[in-house]
Amino acid sequence: MSVTFTDYEIAVLLHEQKPLPLDWPARIQLRPKRGHKERQLTVTGRTGNEFRMILRQSRLNALNFSVILAVRVPNSNRLFRLKRCNGKSHKRSNHIEGASFYDFHIHMATERYQVRGFDEDEYAEVTDRYSDLAGALNCILSDGHFDIPPGSQMGLL
Repeated sequence: MSVTFTDYEIAVLLHEQKPLPLDWPARIQLRPKRGHKERQLTVTGRTGNEFRMILRQSRLNALNFSVILAVRVPNSNRLFRLKRCNGKSHKRSNHIEGASFYDFHIHMATERYQVRGFDEDEYAEVTDRYSDLAGALNCILSDGHFDIPPGSQMGLL
């Protein structure tokens, strides 16, 4: 797999302002889907990139969740995962570093993992920034530079 985005390009995409629609809280309310709950929201960034926020949570284990920020690769249907906030539901290993952990963690797209043939967001770090799905969503909203419209309330999940 060739490098799709450099670390610089990834940073630029993460920092692109992403205005949320006024009704965004209603549009991310999770709905049942094959053993888990899921919802997606597509947002156009200030420079025209199409971003997708994907929320998933197991129906059986509240700590088995993921909030993903992806960008659609121009001129394709492929989504490139920029960042992914996961719950504390499985053991995680970073292949290059050889480190393993069982905790809440954030996956980040990196150029070096792509160069080595791994998925773009294969690298992850332990975090204490959240302990549930709502907290992981707040993390993505902050790190992804989403513009929350005045007067819209989270009232999530």
